[in-house]
Amino acid sequence: MIKENRYLIFDRPINEFRYLIKKTASLVMTPYYKLLLNFIHPRNKKEKKFYVSICAIFRDEGKYLKEWIEFHKIVGIDHFYLYNNFSEDEYEEILTPYINNGEVTLIDWPIPQGQMEAYKDCVERFGSETQWIAFIDLDEYIIPNKMDTVREFLMPFEKNRPVVIVYWKYMGSSGIINRDVNGLITEDFIIGWKKYANIGKYFFNTSYEYDQNYKKNQYMHLMWGKHRRTMLPPVNCFNKECLYGIHPVPNEDMPIQINHYVVKSYNEYVEKKSKRGGGVHAEGFHTLDYFWYHDMKCQRVDYHAYKYLIKLKGKINHHE
Repeated sequence: MIKENRYLIFDRPINEFRYLIKKTASLVMTPYYKLLLNFIHPRNKKEKKFYVSICAIFRDEGKYLKEWIEFHKIVGIDHFYLYNNFSEDEYEEILTPYINNGEVTLIDWPIPQGQMEAYKDCVERFGSETQWIAFIDLDEYIIPNKMDTVREFLMPFEKNRPVVIVYWKYMGSSGIINRDVNGLITEDFIIGWKKYANIGKYFFNTSYEYDQNYKKNQYMHLMWGKHRRTMLPPVNCFNKECLYGIHPVPNEDMPIQINHYVVKSYNEYVEKKSKRGGGVHAEGFHTLDYFWYHDMKCQRVDYHAYKYLIKLKGKINHHE
């Protein structure tokens, strides 16, 4: 079984023969899909109110909301569509200033495991006012590496790419058992996996159609776009077509990444993450095995988020 390649750790190990078949199929079909992407795309696009927005579903994330919003404002996110999924904490108090100044749209979403339905709703209701929508969670931070803003990264993809995948860098506990939650996640947790994951999240170009009924669009880590009844594959952050589960990554120098603070400190995990399931599947997130699986793979310091820390601290202190 293959667990990783030169630059990526696989979310699920794959049989060597099956991997070879998929890789060969990807190589054969890539020229065809590249032609489709370059020639079948929307021609008459109108400038929209926002360039890039985030859609996220959340539950009891109040103590993390301010840092998450302020960080993403710094990296160039224009608007936030936030779907409240049974929260019982102080989220409304924290979000009210952002709602009042037009930066956050808050939607009550009392649907169990309603993540994919929320994504569909967001595209249908708000796709007309934003050019790109990033679908991420509150424990995920988009970090441009080779540029300073998300807009700079996305502009070359705008004309003829429906979906752009950005890979996860799993971040662990950094050996912290008890953490002052008034501290910054992006400052406290700096030890991550030695490689990126072969999954992540994506930006959707709203000039294309979102077809949730398409069989490849049932999973939060992968999406195909649609134009004139033609389904079009995603590309990754290197502008490489991602087909059959194969992610062509030419080097480890990612132009952009998503830091996934999947466990945070030991006690934060025990007190919160282990009490509830994920947004799509209720099972699988309840035991300490999940903590150790991710934390024991953390072997490399990652300071990519640090270039934004001074600005972030200024914003946080200004609001307090």
